[in-house]
Amino acid sequence: MQLSTKARYAVRALIELTLFYGHGPIMLREIARRQNISDKYLEQLMSPLRTRDIVYTVRGNRGGYMLSREPGNINLYEVIQSVEGSLAPVPCVEKTDVCDKIDICATREVWCELNDKIKETLENTTLVELAEKQKHKQPDKAKNIDYII
Repeated sequence: MQLSTKARYAVRALIELTLFYGHGPIMLREIARRQNISDKYLEQLMSPLRTRDIVYTVRGNRGGYMLSREPGNINLYEVIQSVEGSLAPVPCVEKTDVCDKIDICATREVWCELNDKIKETLENTTLVELAEKQKHKQPDKAKNIDYII
């Protein structure tokens, strides 16, 4: 199982919003520049995040994107699920009607266990935790934060 660039880029953008949480909206092009992501691609990623009430937009000349909730209340599972959809390793984990061997399949138990572990890990990882890790990995970049418009 491998996450797409959608998931990875969405998480990176949300880490940026977490680093600036409480300082007002951040323009999309600034997030894109700092993360080296195309503006248009990042805009597409923000749409499902808005729908799931993870981010919201502020219009106007001082507008941009902000987190809809405190970053400690946003976990990776909901972020990745917003842009990827199901994270189940195989369809029968979530939809029992897709296979007639569910009751006799030994591998399904492994897939269900894997799914549970993935979900648990992602649910127990918040944006605050990731932002803290980011600060330690790039202390100069975290200090050099200024959004002067």
